[in-house]
Amino acid sequence: MSVKSQDDESAITAAGNTVYVYEAPVRIWHWLNALSIVVMAVTGYLIASPLPSVAGEASDNFLMGYIRFAHFAAGYVFAIGMLLRLYWAFVGNHHARQLFMLPVTDKNWWAGLVQEMRWYLFIEKYPKKYVGHNPLGHLFMFFAITLGGTFMIATGFALYGEGAQEGHWSHTLFTGWLIPLFGQSQDVHTWHHMVAWGIVLFMILHIYTAIREDILSRQTMISAMISGQRTFRE
Repeated sequence: MSVKSQDDESAITAAGNTVYVYEAPVRIWHWLNALSIVVMAVTGYLIASPLPSVAGEASDNFLMGYIRFAHFAAGYVFAIGMLLRLYWAFVGNHHARQLFMLPVTDKNWWAGLVQEMRWYLFIEKYPKKYVGHNPLGHLFMFFAITLGGTFMIATGFALYGEGAQEGHWSHTLFTGWLIPLFGQSQDVHTWHHMVAWGIVLFMILHIYTAIREDILSRQTMISAMISGQRTFRE
């Protein structure tokens, strides 16, 4: 049985079949996105919980400054990457559009979501194989990366603009309305911090499920984001 490529992503494929799924811009974005999230997570943790001390005179050290710079630089990479990724959703193949929309009106998608939950809970004995993201992965990607990432970009630049002060583009676009919306700057810090931990948790689950599916579902998951091709093994 040959692999189908319809938008509902519901094809069960024959063993040994290989399908080109992820185009080069999507794969490049994926790895840059992962790297920027790791940098932001590590530096964000240090910003929230600064080192108790550094060696030598304080005037001779700029450690926290370098940490903040790395955080801001990674934030810019993440934000620009998201904009370019949104652009590619319009010009790329239909797999590139999955990240930005959920087929909530499709009853087959909901049925697949339940089936995937049963599979991950080890209730289902056999997995249903998808060419692109399975419904559960699709749901988590949408909430963690599309919605969560957008939230982090908005709140991050709102806090960045607060330090840059009036006249800076980030202050004009984000700080002036977003901080009053939350009430005060500390509230934005708190929500930014909590959602960041949510994204870190998502990354841990994402890595686990990719490895798990590569083994149990007998299909290439990790290498598919390197070569762009997904192979369904016996």
